[in-house]
Amino acid sequence: MDFALARRNMVEGQIRTNRVTDSMVVDAFDTLPREAFVSDAQKNLAYIDEDLIVGDGRILMEPMVAARLIQAAAVQETDIALVIAAATGFEAAVIAQIASAVIAIESDAELQKAATEHVAEQGAETVTVLNGDLAKGHPGQAPYDVIFINGAVAQLPAGLTDQLADGGRLVYVKSQPGVGKAMLAIKVDGVVSETELFDASIPTLPEFSSATGFSL
Repeated sequence: MDFALARRNMVEGQIRTNRVTDSMVVDAFDTLPREAFVSDAQKNLAYIDEDLIVGDGRILMEPMVAARLIQAAAVQETDIALVIAAATGFEAAVIAQIASAVIAIESDAELQKAATEHVAEQGAETVTVLNGDLAKGHPGQAPYDVIFINGAVAQLPAGLTDQLADGGRLVYVKSQPGVGKAMLAIKVDGVVSETELFDASIPTLPEFSSATGFSL
């Protein structure tokens, strides 16, 4: 399979055609090889317009949804970002193409190890993948300019929005009956406000099901 051609087709057919206009976001998806972040059995599926299951409750997020969320987060070159549910590390590595530094949290020790290896192989030296509780984030390095949740959330934990800097942006997909909603949360003067962005349905992270989450 010609992965470079598949990546170009993904960018042109799934990302540019779906209102992703930020050149830094487009370049990041155009540069980073998605096939390097999945198993050999999934490599030929790395560029399809669907989520790929890469572990228990973990996904390689659909390219269009991931790109639009990252664009909505308005990542800047000076930003410190937190990724919740690192999975195999792709989304963290994409954000690291733009941000100053990225901390990614993964509760599955094997996935955390795999993500660490993947980002290292791609030269993403500014990404640190840590094993930890997703709902707790990583307060030791807070506050963050950007928080990206790699999976849907039934209820957004206040513990994560507490880790946003003033002016910080958190992007995620809200799971709900019917079609899910991509969301942008922004903190200004200690107050968090949320905006619906677009329809999106992706698997819900087990750690953030309605039974275990708690609202803002």
